[in-house]
This record gives sequence, structure tokens and C-alpha cells, in this order.
Amino acid sequence: PRLAQKAWIERIFQKRECIHIFPSKDPTRCSCGQLITQHVVIPLGALTNKLSEENHQLVQIDPPQQERWSVAKNTQTSPTDAFGTIDFQGGGLINKAMYIRVSHDSKPDNLLQLMVKDWQLELPTLLISVHGGLQNFDLQPKLKQVFGKGLIQAAVTTGAWILTGGVSTGVIRHVGDALKDHSSKSRGKVCAIGIAPWGIIENKEDLIGRDVTRPYQTMSNPLSKLSVLNNSHSHFILADNGTQGKYGAEVRLRRQLEKHISLQKINTRLGQGVPLVCLIVEGGPNVISITLESLKEEPPVPVVVCDGSGRASDIMSFAHKYCEEGGLITDDVRDQLLVTIQKTFNYSKSQSQQILLMVMECMKKKELITVFRMGSEGQQDIEMAILTALLKGTNASAPDQLSLALAWNRVDIARNQIFVYGHHLPVNSLEQAMMDALVLDRVDFVKLLIENGVNIHHFLTIPRLEELYNTRLGPANTLHVVVRDVKKGNLPPDYQITLIDIGLVMEYLMGGAYRCNYTRKNFRALYNNLYGLKRVRLDDEPRGKKKKGKKKKEEEVEIDVDDPEVCRFTYPFHELMVWAVLMKRQKMALFLWQRGEEAMAKALVACKLYTAMAKESSELVDDIAQDLDNNSKEFGQLAYELLDQSYKHDEQVAMKLLTYELTNWSNSTCLKLAVAAKHRDFIAHTCSQMLLTDMWMGNLRMGKNPGLKVILGIIFPPSILLLVDFKGEDQSYTADSEEGKDKDDDAGKVQKTLIGQHTDDVVSRKGDEEEGSSNVRRKPIGRRIYEFYDAPFTKFWFNTISYLGYLMLYNYIILVKMERWPSIQEWTVIAYILTLGFEKVRQILMSEPGKLKQKINVWLQEVWNITDLAAISTFLVGLLLRLQNEPLLGIGRVIYCIDIIFWYIRVLDIFGVNKYLGPYVMMIGKMMIDMLYFVIIMLVVLMSFGVSRQAILHPDEEPTWRLARNIFYMPYWMIYGEVFADSIDRKTQIYSKILFPVSRADDLSCLPILCLHLVSQQHRRVFVFTWSPRSTGESLTSPGLPAAQESLCLHLVSQQHRTVLTSPGPPAAQDSLCLHLVSQQHRTVFDFTWSPRSTGQSLFLPGPPAA
Repeated sequence: PRLAQKAWIERIFQKRECIHIFPSKDPTRCSCGQLITQHVVIPLGALTNKLSEENHQLVQIDPPQQERWSVAKNTQTSPTDAFGTIDFQGGGLINKAMYIRVSHDSKPDNLLQLMVKDWQLELPTLLISVHGGLQNFDLQPKLKQVFGKGLIQAAVTTGAWILTGGVSTGVIRHVGDALKDHSSKSRGKVCAIGIAPWGIIENKEDLIGRDVTRPYQTMSNPLSKLSVLNNSHSHFILADNGTQGKYGAEVRLRRQLEKHISLQKINTRLGQGVPLVCLIVEGGPNVISITLESLKEEPPVPVVVCDGSGRASDIMSFAHKYCEEGGLITDDVRDQLLVTIQKTFNYSKSQSQQILLMVMECMKKKELITVFRMGSEGQQDIEMAILTALLKGTNASAPDQLSLALAWNRVDIARNQIFVYGHHLPVNSLEQAMMDALVLDRVDFVKLLIENGVNIHHFLTIPRLEELYNTRLGPANTLHVVVRDVKKGNLPPDYQITLIDIGLVMEYLMGGAYRCNYTRKNFRALYNNLYGLKRVRLDDEPRGKKKKGKKKKEEEVEIDVDDPEVCRFTYPFHELMVWAVLMKRQKMALFLWQRGEEAMAKALVACKLYTAMAKESSELVDDIAQDLDNNSKEFGQLAYELLDQSYKHDEQVAMKLLTYELTNWSNSTCLKLAVAAKHRDFIAHTCSQMLLTDMWMGNLRMGKNPGLKVILGIIFPPSILLLVDFKGEDQSYTADSEEGKDKDDDAGKVQKTLIGQHTDDVVSRKGDEEEGSSNVRRKPIGRRIYEFYDAPFTKFWFNTISYLGYLMLYNYIILVKMERWPSIQEWTVIAYILTLGFEKVRQILMSEPGKLKQKINVWLQEVWNITDLAAISTFLVGLLLRLQNEPLLGIGRVIYCIDIIFWYIRVLDIFGVNKYLGPYVMMIGKMMIDMLYFVIIMLVVLMSFGVSRQAILHPDEEPTWRLARNIFYMPYWMIYGEVFADSIDRKTQIYSKILFPVSRADDLSCLPILCLHLVSQQHRRVFVFTWSPRSTGESLTSPGLPAAQESLCLHLVSQQHRTVLTSPGPPAAQDSLCLHLVSQQHRTVFDFTWSPRSTGQSLFLPGPPAA
């Protein structure tokens, strides 16, 4: 491709050289400016045919008889021989620039193609053409600083190109100083393009070469009339008309190029042209001429004049200040202007009259001229003057001006110049601007448009939201990768993402039983009616015949598609925030999070989505995964701070926020979302812990040793009345006792009352303790017994004790002789396990997901459920075999013996809640995962010895599967110290006798040491991460704890939360060996999360994951 580009440049772009030596006033030089001794002489044969056709003469000393030298008649073109990269030398800065030598009549479209394709420049959103004096001049220090800073700021903020004369003289030198100052402070490079005449460049011979990198000295020769290129520019176009030492070759080329660029469309969705502005600093009569030509362009080019810079700028500023509408001035001002022109340019009166006429012509379009006066009120910098001049000069409507400000990303311009009194912006224009701002990720513009009347509820529709999801602009994201994974197939490059796809992505990323609104029946029916069935069948997941039949029924739902409200969303800020998160637009997501309802829920959803996306993209690019993880932490911190502020302001409201059922987020709660996002800080917050503790204890009020009191209450029920206190006993229960008789028939209403009592008791707990005991009225005995056994804390201990009892019975039946038919103890164990199995089935069927497959997947996400499944399945297999005759009965007993391992492992789940045993359980879990990698390493060493040992000792073995067993069998036991000494000196061949002991010694010296070191190091690492000694007085979230210990404490809190949600799940009826399907007397408080309720004052608590 590089060679093809080089060939294209040589074919398209030309250089010009003088082919006739034309006499001039200086006898040593040709009229082209070149010394005669250095003049290029064209050989006769090279141009014979061409000259004969055009009647041209050959290069000669005696010129043809014509009045004056002409570019058209006295020069010829040939492929350019100078393009590549300039490496500027000197100045202390490493700076490089692209350059090319072209003919002065080159086509501007070819030049633009060169800049965009070969130089890799993006089309500008603004073109600033700087004109001024060519001779060196000084600017006031303050004016120079303001001019340079404002010019660079205008270019940086809008993505503009700056066009100058390219050489380091006059105004270009000041522009170069500003560029140099910017490049030294910032990595961002401004695109500054210098268009200079080839003939006036110093050391241009150094630039000769095709597609080369040439060093270039920027030190100018004081005796030379030539100029050096300015080393702060990024690109150079060197216009060649065959002259040497003369300006003017670039004027026409520059004007045409500027005109062509201004006709290009900005990279916006509205297709606005690139605005062009002319900036005048100092200058001579030619600058006034350039200004007049700019104003006469069609459309006219707005001009910004820098007052105080000298000469032409000051003259035009003076005329602009004192002229009236239409360019009319008084005689006194005219005379004063005439005198000023004479003195400034040393012109005669007649010449000054000509300049004055040009100035007056310019003033006829006074509205297109903006004068920047430093320190004047309302104009702080030249940047604002440039952008304001563009808005005034384009004569565009307010919507078009808004699109310009949006393309420049200048919200201040839009606020101060567009959204002002008198500008009318139609609703559709504002909504289109909102769409552009969202697509281009302009957060400030979105905020400004909302402040100025854009109704998001009216703006956001289904088609617009889909268009946002399918935009290719903005930061890179992994949405298409996730959609491809969800759709389970390769997507075409032009695949259009649908909202149903987004719904599937949401469910995939949120995990568990989350159900997105986009995949629900009503939305699918609406979507089908909007877009037709064809698109949905193409984009949606493949379905079977049965599902297609159901789909047709959904499609028959009658929906008025013509109603505009049907296509809109109830919570548009929710949808937009999810869009921003999935598209990885963090700033936009943070802004949208601040708007709308349910801020805490939105923050937790964003936290979970970012975490899941980081996991999905971890194998793509590490930086993307790290960015997503940081974004997740930022939203998680926002959710935590919001909960903390709510808790400090009102504890009861904070608890309601945690447990309020969110219909827009799959009927979840903030607490469940925090668990799904594994936001341990949120779960470990005091508010969450108070709520969980209150839920955990039920209506029990325990002091010290609550576990001991509950165990005594379970073993010796009369102690309930003596040792256990209950919440709310300081209130009168006359009415409650009467109501209780009615409520006992409806467990749901009882639990709903208890929920309200939980929160009220937490808030007023201190007040309860301060009241005197003289007014305390005890609850009825029946109510106290019921509340004791109904408390989740009691159920946990009841289940734990019954489980330990069951485990003892299981030990008994496998330790004693097994008879032909099961004993009473064995039937008890069988009944317990079968009841537990039915309970697990009930948990699966009663879980949130709609499809059975999804219910099972969600259930299997819990590790202990997998353990239960393995234990129950293994026992049932053993039971079927045990009920048969020998030898199957013996096999069944062996399976019984193996199965008890699973039931003992299940005890670790109970230990995990304990603050002393929990850390070790956590540490063991981490060690087991990490040990898999060490097993692989050990396997390498083990096999290396095992294979060589087997081959040496048994050279004549036949091929059997027993060989694989022998490779590992004895070497494995050698790791633990069993060396099998009797086999060391076996009678074998001499070389085997030597090699085997040596290899065994090497293996035994390496493998145990390697194993011990690896295990000890890993154990130490995990131990340090999970546990460090601390005094029992420190709180779980003490700021003094090390980071590793803090992580441990948060893990314990999360484990306790999981136990709160799941431990009451197996009903108490299980312990009496009654099926749950028969009795629902002991439904826990969590089941009422999903029951119908009136909106009101009770807290809505989350249900367990399995219910």
C-alpha cells in the first residue's frame, strides 16, 4: 500500500521549473529569480515534440521576444520530487512534519485526499486561516499571550485546522510560538498546516527526495532573503510556480483549498459544512485585499481582526469602530483614516485613496467583521471572538448554530449565544440535537438541552433507543461481543442490534433470575406490531414449533401503534443509563444516574453490569477489563455513599430503600441487587446489617449468648418463657391478642405485621430499653411460643440440631452390620433425605425464573446446592442397590459409606457463618482452587519418574490398562514417605540396577520438597489474604484493619447474609419428616416478598434465592 500511495503522489502532483532564461534587471538572474549559473537547462531531445507542437523555443540565453516572464509560457511541469517527512533540527525539541512540493495549480480535491488518506488527518470541524504581516514585528507581551492561548484553545476544543503561510516570519512566527508553547505543556498536537511558496524556502535542496525523511535546519541566514520553515507546524504544502525568492505562488492555491475544505461535511449527523474564519493580525495592504476577497466570497467568510497588533489590523479596527451601517463614515473620520494609511504604509495620497476604498468596501459588510479588543467588556479571549464571528457570519438558523456548537463541543457558546432570549428552537430541532449529543457523548450538551426544555419522556422512543445502541461513534465498547455470545453465533458486520437482543444481554450479564422488560411478553408483542414479524424472526433466538405457536398468540395482542405514547418508556433515564453503561460511556452514565428515580438501584445495576462486562472482556484486552472494573467500583461507591447518607438522615427510610420492590428491575430489591453485584461494602453497611440481624432474629430479643438460649429453648421448651425476651412487649396487647386469633388463620398477614414491627423496633429500640419495667405487659404464652419457633434464628438452630442428629444416625447405620431389610434408624435416614430432596425440588419450582431450564441453572449456581445434589443422588443410587440381594446389597452399602463424605462436607456450610470458623472455611475453599494448579505441576514430576520407573523395572509388560495405574500407584505413595525398600535392590539387568535407585533418589529428593514448598507458600499467601490476628474487640469494618483482613470481614458479612436468606428455606416441618407440600404452617418472612400486598408502610423484604 505504501508503494501504491507513493506512485499515486508522483502521478498526481507536479512541480514546476523555469525552462527559459528570461532577462531581468539583475543581469545575473533570470526573471524567475534563479541565478543564470544555476538555471536548469532542458536538453533538446527531451522537449522536441512538445515544443514543435506549441511553437515553443528551447532553453536558451537569448530569450524569445515577449514583454514579460510568464508561468504558463516559461515553465514546465514534471512529477514532484520532494515529499515525505521533515525532521527539524535545533531548538531542543523533537519535531517532525509531513510535507509535499506541488504545483501552484494543483487541484484542491487531490490535496484534501492526500491529507486525509496519506497524512491520516481527520476532517476538521473548523478552519482558521491566519493572515498578517510577512515581515517580523513585535506584539505586546500581554496581547501575544492572549492571542496565542486563545488561538490554540479554539483549535483544541473544536478540532480545528490552522492554516498559515508556513515560514517563520511575521505573524506566522507568533503562531509558531503559541504552538510550541502548547506542545511543550500537552501531548495533544494541534493540526497546523503551512502553505508556503517553494521558491522562498531556505535550504529547500535538503527536502529533495521521494517519500523520505529529511533533516532540516531551522537556523536562518541573516544575509539571505529566503525564509526557513516554522518547526511548530505539523504539515506543509509547498506551492511551486517556477519562481525563486518571490511570494505569491501560494495565494491562489490556498484560497481554493480553503474553499474546497469548507464545502466538506463535518463529521456530524446533520451534514453541516466546515465553517471557515479569517483571522487578521497586523499586515500590510495585501492583507486588506485578502480581507475584502474573503468578504466577497460566496458564501462570505467571516473575519476576526486583532486590534492593537499594528498596521492593517489597527486601520480596519478603527474604521469598524467609527463607521455606521452600510460602511458610511463621516468626513473627519475619512480624513483621519487617509492620514493614518499614508503614515503607516508610506504611501502617496493616490495610493492611500485606493487602500481607503478597499477598507470602505470591507465596512459595507461590517456585520461579518468581529474586532477583538483585549480587555474590552464581554470579550475575554480571542477564542470566543473566533467562534462568535462564525455564528454571526454563517447567517445560519438557531438549530444550525446549535449543531455547529455541538460539533465544536463548545457548550459555553451554545449557552451564551444560542439559548438566549429571541432565539426560537423547535422541539424537533432540540430532540435532534439531543440525539446528536448522546451519540457523540457530549455530556454537557445533554445537560444543557434538558435544562432548556427537552422532555426526555417525549424524546426517548423505541426506534431512537435502538438507534443509540447501533451507533458506531463514541468510545470503543464490547457490546457486539456480548450480543454475539448471547446469540451464540457469528453476526454479520452490518447486524442491527434490537432491544430484544439488549434484553437477552441484560439477563445474561445480571445473571440469576433477572428478567428484563425487553424480553417480556407485552414488550415483544408491542415490538412485533411496530416492526413486523420478519425482523423479529430474523433477529430473535431460534425457537421450536411449540414456541412459535405461543409467539403467534403474543403477536395477536391488540396495540394501537399510532399512539405515540406506546413507543415511549415509563422511566426513560433508566433506559438511557443502561445504554450508557453497555456502551461504556462512564461520564454519560454518571450524569444519567443523577436524573430520574431509584438512584440506589440504578447504581447497583450499573455496578453489576460493569462487573459482568469486565469478566466477559477479560480475555480481550486487559485495559478494557480494568476500565470496566474501575467504573464498577465507582458506581458501587456511589451506592454505598447514598445508603450511608440515607441511613444518617432517616434509618427507617433507609431500610425501606433496601427492601422496596423495584418493578422496573425484575421485581428485585436493592439488597438483592447488592448481593448479585457482590458488593460487600454495601452488604456490610450498618443499615444492611441491622436489617439482616432484625430479619435473622425475627421477634426475638436476645442479650448475651443467644445461641445457647435458643438451644435450651429447643431442648427444654419451658425455658422459652424464662430466658427469651420478645420485641414489643412494652406495648399493650389487648387489641393484638384479639386480632391475633384472626391472624393465626392467615400466616401472610401475621408475617406482614411482623415486618412492620421489625423496622419500628429497630428505630425505637433505644427508647424501648429506657422505659421502666413497671408498665411492661407480657405477650400471651401462645404468641410467644409461636414467635420463638417462627424466628429464622430458631429455625437455623433447629435445623442444625436435627441435621447433626441425622448425621449421627447415618454414622450408626454404616458402622453396624447391615441387615437384609432397613432398620428403623435407616428408615429415618431415608425419610430425612427424601424429604430434603422434595424440598430441593420445591425450591427449584418456586424460584423466580419462568423457564424450567433457567430455574435449574440458577439453582446450580450455588455451590452447596451442587453438593446436596451429589449427596442425594448418590444416596438414592445406593438405596436402590441396598434393597436388592447380594452382591448388590454390599455395593449399596459401600455407596452409603462413600455418600457420608458429602454430608460431612455439608457441615462446613454451617461453620461458614461463625466468625471464628468461617475464615478457615473460606481459606480452605481458596486453597482447593489454587491447589489444582499445583497438582498439574506435581503431575509432571510424578509422571516423569513413574514412566521411567515402570519402563526400567518392567521391560517386558504386555499392553494393558493396568500400565496406566502402575505409573502412578507406587510413585504416589513415595511422596508420603513409603519408599518400598524391598524393591530397591531387585535383580535386574546391570544398567537397570544402576539407573533405578538413582532416579528414585532424584525423585524423592525433588518431589516432596517441591510439594511442601509450593503448598506452604500458597497456604501462607491465602492465609495472609484471608486472616490476620486481631483482638475480639475490633469491629468488622474497623479502619485500622489491614486490607486483607477487611476483605475477610466483608466476606463473613456476605456469608451471613446468604445464610439469612437461605437457612429458613427448609421448613421446620422437614425435621418432623412431614412433606412441605402438605404443611405450610412455618413459611418464613421471606416468602412474603412475592405475595400481593398493598403499597404502604411495611417493609418489602427480599425472598431467598430459591423461593
